[in-house]
Amino acid sequence: MKIDLENRVIMITGGSEGIGKGIAQVAARCGAIVVIASRGEDEMQSAVESIRSEGGSASWVTADVTQDDQVADAVKKTMERHGRIDGLVANAGINGTWAPVDELTPEEWRKTIDVNLTGTYLAIHHCVPQLRKAGGGSIVIISSINGTRTFSNEGASAYAASKAGQFALAKMLALELAPSKIRVNVICPGAIESNIHGKTDREHLERIETPVIYPEGEIPLTGGDFGTPDQVARLVTFMMSDLADHITGTPVWIDGGQSLIC
Repeated sequence: MKIDLENRVIMITGGSEGIGKGIAQVAARCGAIVVIASRGEDEMQSAVESIRSEGGSASWVTADVTQDDQVADAVKKTMERHGRIDGLVANAGINGTWAPVDELTPEEWRKTIDVNLTGTYLAIHHCVPQLRKAGGGSIVIISSINGTRTFSNEGASAYAASKAGQFALAKMLALELAPSKIRVNVICPGAIESNIHGKTDREHLERIETPVIYPEGEIPLTGGDFGTPDQVARLVTFMMSDLADHITGTPVWIDGGQSLIC
């Protein structure tokens, strides 16, 4: 059965690269009207042009997800442009700084929490009234195996805390928003091909490293190869569709078995 998102307006935060871009592309192929909300205009324009070149419908709005007024404006512009919002993918996130907790600065901690957790809250906060107006909809939060099933990445305390927060937020909101026919689910990817890995600041992790010998490959299903944004995107579009209309408050780990051994 084909995933059908025909004419549904779906906002994707951080949808200009990596997993977010993959989600935007696959959602558009399923018929969605995609709105990418991110900071980099050049990257967003490139992603939108790529979708349009395949015959899909996409546009972009500039927003730093840590800024309440910018997220509110992004939602306002989306409503002015399309008249409705049917779904939200809260994807924007950073790895931030990984360091021993006594070296991790309050500024580094706040930056990771602000983008990953507060940014998720702000996107949901401003989209929920529009989802209610539409008669319901779907929210998918992109969390991680870190902080939900894996805790072996030394120094990733801020990142893991932010991802655990997203995990709990999804479950809380699934109950709160169920009477409004708004489903809330959380996806927990493992190692996925993305530029985010190169943007991680790692500082003095050897001091807190816990020696562990993993089976060869570390990702059992692929022999060590990372997953792809497209694989995550297919799962997200399923969760956004009517095929998942009785699923809410549910976490799904997509990691090739990585978190079962790490």
